[in-house]
Amino acid sequence: MIPNHLSATWPSLAPALGNHLWQSTVFVIAAGLLTLVLRENHARVRYWLWLAASVKFLIPFSLLVAVANYLPGSRGTAGTNAAFYVAVEQVGLPFSPPTMPVIPQVAASTALTQLLPALLAVVWLCGFLVVMFHWYFRWRRISAAIRKAVPLQEGREVQTLRRLERTGGMRKATEMLLSRTSLEPGVFGITRPVLLWPEGISERLEDAHLEAILAHELWHVRRRDNLAAAIHMVVEAIFWFYPVVWWMGARLLEERERACDEEVLESGNDRQVYAESILKICEFCIASPLACVSGVTGAELKKRVAYIMTKNLSHKLDFSRKLLLSIAGLLAVAVPIAFGLAKPTKSQAESQSQDALPPVPLFESASIKPNTGEPMAGFTIVGKPFKAIMWKGDRLMATNFTLHGLIRLAYAVQDDQISGGPDWLNSEGFDVDAKIGKSTIDEMQQHRRVYGVSGRTLMFQQLLSDRFKLSFHHETRDLPVYALVAAANGPRVQPAKPGDTYPDGLKCIGGRPCGSRSFLEPENNKVVGQGVPLSNLVELLSEKLGGRIVLDKTGLAGDYDFTLQLAPEEDEAAISKALEEQLGLKLEPQKAPTEVLVIDHAEKP
Repeated sequence: MIPNHLSATWPSLAPALGNHLWQSTVFVIAAGLLTLVLRENHARVRYWLWLAASVKFLIPFSLLVAVANYLPGSRGTAGTNAAFYVAVEQVGLPFSPPTMPVIPQVAASTALTQLLPALLAVVWLCGFLVVMFHWYFRWRRISAAIRKAVPLQEGREVQTLRRLERTGGMRKATEMLLSRTSLEPGVFGITRPVLLWPEGISERLEDAHLEAILAHELWHVRRRDNLAAAIHMVVEAIFWFYPVVWWMGARLLEERERACDEEVLESGNDRQVYAESILKICEFCIASPLACVSGVTGAELKKRVAYIMTKNLSHKLDFSRKLLLSIAGLLAVAVPIAFGLAKPTKSQAESQSQDALPPVPLFESASIKPNTGEPMAGFTIVGKPFKAIMWKGDRLMATNFTLHGLIRLAYAVQDDQISGGPDWLNSEGFDVDAKIGKSTIDEMQQHRRVYGVSGRTLMFQQLLSDRFKLSFHHETRDLPVYALVAAANGPRVQPAKPGDTYPDGLKCIGGRPCGSRSFLEPENNKVVGQGVPLSNLVELLSEKLGGRIVLDKTGLAGDYDFTLQLAPEEDEAAISKALEEQLGLKLEPQKAPTEVLVIDHAEKP
């Protein structure tokens, strides 16, 4: 059940994922270019740029587009901005889901292809669980250290910490815990952060070293670095297969520690003392195992110490760089919203489509009654059981047709493509007599380019919807089908030629044969085609095979004449044998993803 569902949703899910990754990668590239421009400025600016790029992986482009639908004036803009919308859609959505016809061609797919969505889902889930369990076990290690730690209420560490909090204007005191583990000093927790302080480290630190380390940790608390790191860990867990997110994680850690280093130095701490304090911590402690536990030894240590000792204090943002960031932020939000303004929502598109196109024409009069056991007036049928349907000028007539059969004809599907519905769907016959009014005919002729040859089909479908209260939805399922292919010795059907005279006396005078038609002769068990494409043969074969889907895989285009004399037995083997011997064609049983009409509701008229 789940593999089938994944297989059905994969054609729309895969392009959506591809578009999301493509758009998020562009966002990462833009953030990277901005960090290059701002490499001489404060690290906290670059850090927030990388964090914004990380968060973008959790916010689909379509979500920002949807915001436009709630803005004033968003309705009705699709028509005026159609060209802009098409251009943006081509750039923003390079991966488009394929469209599935009602009777699709047999896909050249193997069993592995059918199972591919499920296999990919299993691989992703396994990777997700590996990442989560890896972090969980590291988290348990830190949690165990927290549980065994004891609160530190006094001493020069607590005094220095409280003084730095007052100097920094922090209203809430940070709890300090003394741990016997060798973990580095670090801030643990998001909503109620605590400072884990390793036992014995204070004796190795002078007052200046102690103050520098505590100042660094307090900056992690003030900046809420643990929350930002946790957000990126979610991104890494979901998109573990995408190397870009892991590369961004390294950039975030590097800029996070550099930002805290800059804040410590700008607060007046000596460079050499600060660098010595970091080295002393590294001699005594090991680094925190989780990015969401902010310590003091993160990032590449050698490069970081060199930066502390040699780099001048970073420049503040000047007006031009502030303007650049403002424009970049505005574009990041405005472009998808503008795209949403240019693209109508589904309801808007339907409304605009209804405004632009005339409504589906209706029959002037229509009667649908249960069949009484006799042919409806207008039909002359010998033998029982009987059923027939025909268009007679401006009149649709059907006798003893089930709703199942009416749906099959109205929507050009086969029996296997209709599922669900009430018990009487394929058992109770109905007589249908519907007439098109003259005004409707005139309207259809006036809008013939809109309706085309499907005008009567639309009326037929609307009639079923109105009188039977018919509603359904589409699903894609793997169904058994027959593929009509050329036999080993090649096809032997006769191409139709202008000038052919058919048995009914009609003669072509040019172009498509005037007498072109196809029909069954039940009394002779014969299938006849006169100047018709092989798709007509496919339809007739489908009827002879009990409504089984038959797909034309012959590759033969154009119109043909054919006569297929069938044996009294109408099973697959007999029909396939007759096809091969008389027409040089054969039937191959296959399975293919096929769109199915699932009946949700139907009532007797």
